[in-house]
Amino acid sequence: MNEKLTTIFVNAMQVPDLRKRIYFVLGMFVLFVFGAHVPVPGTDASALMRFFDNPDATGNTIFQLLDIFSGGALKQFSIFALGVMPYINASIIFNLLVVIIPQLEQLQKEGDAGRKAIQQYVRYSTVALAAFQSVGLLTLFKNYGIVPVGTGDATVYFDLILIVATMTAGTFILMWVGELITEHGVGNGVSLIIFAGIISRLPLTFFQDISSASLRGAGEVVKIMFWFVILSVGMVWCITYMHLAERRIPVHYARRQVGRKTYEGYTHYLPLKVNMAGVIPIIFAISVLLFPTTISNFFDPASENGFIRGLATFGNWFPNSIVYYITYAVLTIIFTYFYTAVTFNPKDIAENMKKNGGYIQGVRPGPRTEAYISRILERTTFIGALYLASVAVLPSVLYYYVFKDLSTLNLIGGTSILIMVGVALDTVRELDARLTMLKYESALG
Repeated sequence: MNEKLTTIFVNAMQVPDLRKRIYFVLGMFVLFVFGAHVPVPGTDASALMRFFDNPDATGNTIFQLLDIFSGGALKQFSIFALGVMPYINASIIFNLLVVIIPQLEQLQKEGDAGRKAIQQYVRYSTVALAAFQSVGLLTLFKNYGIVPVGTGDATVYFDLILIVATMTAGTFILMWVGELITEHGVGNGVSLIIFAGIISRLPLTFFQDISSASLRGAGEVVKIMFWFVILSVGMVWCITYMHLAERRIPVHYARRQVGRKTYEGYTHYLPLKVNMAGVIPIIFAISVLLFPTTISNFFDPASENGFIRGLATFGNWFPNSIVYYITYAVLTIIFTYFYTAVTFNPKDIAENMKKNGGYIQGVRPGPRTEAYISRILERTTFIGALYLASVAVLPSVLYYYVFKDLSTLNLIGGTSILIMVGVALDTVRELDARLTMLKYESALG
């Protein structure tokens, strides 16, 4: 498997067009890392570090996860502090609205023009959600003294507007970069940005853990090294195996004659991936889980009103409770089914098979074939959904209850490794597909 991946990458670097695309992606990664270290004006860096080092800080668990996805931008309160999560939230909303609202569904069916119109709506919604989420973070950080504001009313409002505008602009830039990567690079731009954020944090976090453990003795260093190797290697193997696993349905094509040409019958396989949704359900679930914590930041935990005080403290309780992990698992399963249903249509597959003279042994073409494919798809999706939920939740629970002092193990938890491996495999697969297409074009030309 490693030899094949290496061969694909080496072959891609020998093709001028693909080499240019790969360099473009790397250039965008450099821009992302640079922006992650440009701080928002008017912040207290030392107070921000104390907030993230405080285990009792409001929403610490989920903010640590968001900081990982933003490549450390949140911990430094940089212009990319929100990452691409507002864009993902906007995409989720419009994916749901397309199913619910007939006008949007009709617009989507109008081809490229309709999809571009919907994409424009997603961009507008991203700006609104980014502004809303930045206000929530700003309210939280003001309570911890991270964002000092001026003494006069005009200065206060100016500082608030400046910070919100800067963070919103940062998210818009990342959204634009993601679209550029998708169009001019290789792979899904948004997923690759999250991938870059995780990769950029891993070495620094690992060495920080080693340095901290060395102060407590050599035994702690050995402990970190041991569990780092065991968990990372084991999870990479498991995720790679499940990501490539598929259920193949044999499709037979009978002998047929078109004009004076006779085409012999053959057998083809319809591959149904166990994890057809990839890493998208995980990213969707995390972005939805950010909403309760963001909303709770708008309320004062010192309020005399018990209801308001309860809403304010909810952001501290929820990310560190078993309810959070259960909700995380349930949302992952729901989004797995939803995304699979959106991207794979058994009816279209059955109709295309019938038009081309294909059939499944023992199953009549048409509605029977559609029902047969749907039944198998439901079973494979169920296995894939349970797998995604287990990988996302179980390692995090293990970290929280057993290795709470090792932040590296949190970083290499199921969610992070699943995204890293999934995005890497999908990107290599796209490179392989582009190489195959170029090979056919050169043969036909």
